[in-house]
Amino acid sequence: MAQQVAFLIPLQPTPQTLTVVLNGVEYVLRLQWNVFGNYWVLDLNDGLGNPLVLGVPIVTGADIMEQFQYLGLGGEFIVQTTNDVDAVPTFTNLGTSGNLYYVVAQ
Repeated sequence: MAQQVAFLIPLQPTPQTLTVVLNGVEYVLRLQWNVFGNYWVLDLNDGLGNPLVLGVPIVTGADIMEQFQYLGLGGEFIVQTTNDVDAVPTFTNLGTSGNLYYVVAQ
């Protein structure tokens, strides 16, 4: 059975854009707060900033990119909140107790 390794994607509790390298591929992540729904959304762009997937809700309980496996991301995007793995990150706790992980099998 393959072991899973989780990499914490370093986020801040503020709308942001950051570049990450996942499985040797550069991506640009953009996180925005949806004021009307009170949740975070993720835009995934290639290393040049070209959109791949836009407006993915940051929710717990599943791989938030599962439906986009055709992109060949090589891992899962899992969201968990410290002390309550089912609690969705809030506007003020993203990157502190509400975290986004990239999980790969090794």
